[in-house]
Amino acid sequence: MITLYGAAGSGSVAVEAALTLLGVRYDLVEAATWVEEAARERVAPVNPMRQVPALVLPGGEIMTESAAILIWLADSHPESGLAPAPADPERGRFLRWMLYVSSAIYALYWIKPDPGRLGVPPEGHARTVDHVHDRISAAWRAMDEQIDPGRYVLGDRLTVLDLYVTVISRFGPWRRRFYATAPKLASIVHRVDADPRLAQLWAARFPFEPGWEM
Repeated sequence: MITLYGAAGSGSVAVEAALTLLGVRYDLVEAATWVEEAARERVAPVNPMRQVPALVLPGGEIMTESAAILIWLADSHPESGLAPAPADPERGRFLRWMLYVSSAIYALYWIKPDPGRLGVPPEGHARTVDHVHDRISAAWRAMDEQIDPGRYVLGDRLTVLDLYVTVISRFGPWRRRFYATAPKLASIVHRVDADPRLAQLWAARFPFEPGWEM
């Protein structure tokens, strides 16, 4: 049995979505590490960075970093089509955008809970978060301008890249700004939001409550 350390409303939900589509059973250890010290301590034995997601495989091997986990899961189940095969001409584009979302966008969310981590004084926290949101929006816009999608980012087949974009786009500066900034990606995330195979997961782990798009 795979064990996933994750949290509702976090990037680990993209991993949960992939596991759901793959039909892979897993144990979930809930750990909202940005909220409480106890959660960080739960994660520490498997990820010294005390962050989620972290995946513990049946043999005890540990994987961290959401993009790496998603790529590994898709590659471990090639029949699923959740990632282009290594020899597929789309493989380079897939890896490019997976790592782009991880490094240019998702990595910035580490700043938001506590800008003091970067030495920003308390009176500058709100302004710093605004700047982070501006940078995230600019990164989404740059991606949107460079893609030529079909129903999904790489064409007409859903991949873990679409799951990743969909979940990360739910974070601040929130979906309404995302829709305006990245209209091509907006149509894709709406499609993934509405995927009936994920309806139960979204309801439990990242619900569409009134006002969630902000």
